[in-house]
Amino acid sequence: MPRRDHPARRQDLRNVAIVAHVDHGKTTLVDAMLWQSGSFRANQDVAERVLDSMDLEREKGITILAKNTAVRLDGTKINIVDTPGHADFGGEVERGLTMVDGVLLLVDASEGPLPQTRFVLRKALEARLPVVLVVNKVDRPDARAEEVVNEVYELFLDLDADESQIEFPIVYCNAREGRAGLANDDLAPDLKPLFDVLLETVPAPSYDPEHPLQALVTNLDASPYVGRLALLRVHHGTLRKGQQIAWCRADGTIENARATELFVTEALDRVPADEAGPGEIVALAGLPEVTIGETIADPADPRPLPVSTVDEPSLSMTLGINTSPLAGLEGDKLTASMVRARLEQELVGNVSLRVLPTSRPEVWEVQGRGELQLAVLVELMRREGFELTVGKPEVLTKDVDGKRHEPVERVAIDVPEDYIGVVTQLLALRKGRMQQMVNHGTGWARMEYLVPARGLIGFRTEFLTETRGAGILHHVFDRWEPWHGELRTRPSGSLVADRRGPTTGFAIANLQERGTLFVGPGVDVYEGMIVGENARAEDLDVNATKEKKLTNMRSSTADELVRLIPPRPLSLEQALEFIRDDECVEVTPSSIRLRKVELTASKRQSQASKRKREREAAGVSG
Repeated sequence: MPRRDHPARRQDLRNVAIVAHVDHGKTTLVDAMLWQSGSFRANQDVAERVLDSMDLEREKGITILAKNTAVRLDGTKINIVDTPGHADFGGEVERGLTMVDGVLLLVDASEGPLPQTRFVLRKALEARLPVVLVVNKVDRPDARAEEVVNEVYELFLDLDADESQIEFPIVYCNAREGRAGLANDDLAPDLKPLFDVLLETVPAPSYDPEHPLQALVTNLDASPYVGRLALLRVHHGTLRKGQQIAWCRADGTIENARATELFVTEALDRVPADEAGPGEIVALAGLPEVTIGETIADPADPRPLPVSTVDEPSLSMTLGINTSPLAGLEGDKLTASMVRARLEQELVGNVSLRVLPTSRPEVWEVQGRGELQLAVLVELMRREGFELTVGKPEVLTKDVDGKRHEPVERVAIDVPEDYIGVVTQLLALRKGRMQQMVNHGTGWARMEYLVPARGLIGFRTEFLTETRGAGILHHVFDRWEPWHGELRTRPSGSLVADRRGPTTGFAIANLQERGTLFVGPGVDVYEGMIVGENARAEDLDVNATKEKKLTNMRSSTADELVRLIPPRPLSLEQALEFIRDDECVEVTPSSIRLRKVELTASKRQSQASKRKREREAAGVSG
C-alpha cells in the first residue's frame, strides 16, 4: 500500500523498522540505542539482546516475533520495530512494515547482503519506504565494507528500485560497542551520527487534521490483566482512553466498542496513556476478538482501511495427538481438544500459519512458511507439556493453467573452496540450478542456486556433514515453477525395533555394524520405533532388547569389555528432516522419538507388497 502524503506532520515522532538478515546484529543495535538514549538506569541489570525475550529466541540466538520499543532523543520519540530475519517468520516482517515510515537496513560488513536481506528489502521497497543502510560489524578482521556497499547497490538495482530509493544514506557501525560514523574508519564514540541520519531521512508521520479517527491493527498481544491487546498504528485522528470506537471487522461488519485501556511504549515497558495522536504506535484493550488487519475508526464516520495481505504458506505437516505405546508417560496435555485449542490460540497472533482439518479427527494439517517456523511451533508446544505426533513436512503445490506448480527457493551457500564439488553434486541430485558463483579470493566461495523447496527438506543436515560443519546455508522463497518430477530422498533405510522393552548393551553392540544408532542402552523402545539409520537403502526390523544368555560355564571371552559407539541424538529439526513419508516423529516434553506411522511389522509388510503390485500394474499398463 503506497503512502500518501498528507498536509500535516508530527515532528516529535519517528517510526522506523530495523530489518536485516538473521544474525547481522539487529537486536544488539537496539540494545545500544536504548542504553545511549538513557532508557536504563546506569546500574540497572539488563539482559544482553534485551528484545529476544522468549526462551527459544535466547537459545537459538534469533528473533522470532516482531517487537517494538521506543527511545527518546532531544524531544523526539523514535518508535523502533525489531523484525525477524528468517523468511519463515516473514508474516512478522510484513506487519512490522505497515507500522513504520522508514527502514534501517542492517548488513554485516563481512557477509554482505544475503537472501533474507533481499526478502525484507523487497517488502520495504514495495511499501515505498525510505531506507538508511547501516553497515554493521566493521570491526571484524574480515570486514570488506566498500565491497558490501556496492553489493547492496546491485541488490537495489536487481529489485527494480527507482532513483529516489537508490540514493540512500550510509552509516558504518559497531553495534556491540555502540559506535557509529559516516566513514568506515572514523567512528564516533557513540551512535549520534546514526540518530542524526535517522531523524533526517525518515519522514515524520503525516496525517490529515480534518480526517476522522483511523487506526490499523498490525499485531496482537495478551496481558494477564486486561486480556487481548491490539497493537495498532494511529493513521489519523486521536484515540482516547474510554472513548466509543467503531470496530471495522475483517468480514465487512462494523461494531461499536469502547477503548477500555490504552498503552504506549516507553523503552521496554508499556505505560498507560490517556490519548494517542496520529502516527503513534499503541496497544489497545477492550476488543476480546479483534484480529490482525482490522480497523479502529470513528463511530460517527467509520472508514475501514484495506486489510493487509501476507504471503501464502509454502510447507505443510500433519500434527496430532501422541498415539505411541509410551503416550502419557511424560506430558500432561494429551487430548485432541487441548491440541486443537492450542493451535487455535496460535492462529490468533500468527497470521502466516493455517490449520486445516484432516480425515482423522485427532490430526490437523498445519501450513506455514518453512521448516523452522513449524519446528518452533512444535518446540513451544512440547515445552508447555504437550505430547504430539508430527508428520513429514511437505511442500504445498498449486495448479496454474491446469499444470501442477511447486515453490522454488533461492539458496545462497558460503563454503570453503575445497567443498565446491561436493555441494554442486548434492544440489544436482536435488535438481538445483546454479545462478552464479563468486570466489572472494579469501579461500571461500559464494554460490547461488534455484532449488525446488522439497529438495531442501533434509538438505541442511547432509550439507553440514559433507562440508564438515564449515558451510553456511540460507534460502528464501523465489517463485513457482512447474513440478520438477521425482526427487531422490535420503539414500539410507531405518533400523526399526520389533518388540517393546528396554534396549541392552549386548543388542546394541551387535547392531552397531548395521548403521548409526539413535538410542543408547537402557532406553525404552516399542515395536515400530526407529532406533537407528541403516547403512543400506531398505528398512530392517531388529531386536534391540536382546539380552546375553547366562550359563554356568566359564568362557574366556565372557568378561571382555564391549565398546559402544555413542548414539547420535536428533534435535527436532533434524528428526523432521530425517523421516520419510511412512515415518513420523513422536514429540514429548523430555524426548524426541522417531517411529513408523504403521507400528506393526506384518501390516507394514503387506502395505509395501501392495504398493509394489500397484507400481508393477501401472508399469504394465503404461
